Amino acid sequence: MRKSVVSLMALGAFAAAGAIASFPLTTVAEEQRPADAEPQPFNPQLSALMSMLIQPRHAKLGLAGQAENWPLAGYMFKELKAGFGVVGRAVPRWKGLPVPDLIEASVEPTFAVLDFAIKAGEPRQFAESYGKLTQACNNCHATMDHPFVVIKAPDASAWPNQDFKPSTR
Repeated sequence: MRKSVVSLMALGAFAAAGAIASFPLTTVAEEQRPADAEPQPFNPQLSALMSMLIQPRHAKLGLAGQAENWPLAGYMFKELKAGFGVVGRAVPRWKGLPVPDLIEASVEPTFAVLDFAIKAGEPRQFAESYGKLTQACNNCHATMDHPFVVIKAPDASAWPNQDFKPSTR
């Protein structure tokens, strides 16, 4: 019995080695594309867009507001809104749900007060409206059957190379 198990393991290892050896070997130079080649289409999934565009901008907006850096908060707010536009255009439907409509219904109602708080430099109103934006994100996640994706206000910076305090320059 033990001899047959060892024989099967050896046969399996030999088969695996043969399969690996049959893959074509290419060099990095062969895989490189010409500099003038057409770019490949970029079709990220909704989750990738949320991780690349929305979540970092949401966090940076929160950090800028916490530091009362209103010019940076205004910039990040503008970038966040633009990111939502990109997401809605790139992924118009997700599991049959209209993504632009979900964005419009969930987060856009929080924009006016948040914009006012940033322009007025009102920390209390910023914190309240940013909290409502954050809750709107979580409500949308629940609507899309992802209640386990919970966004919160940042309590620390993930960007050690960026200063969120207002500039003295």
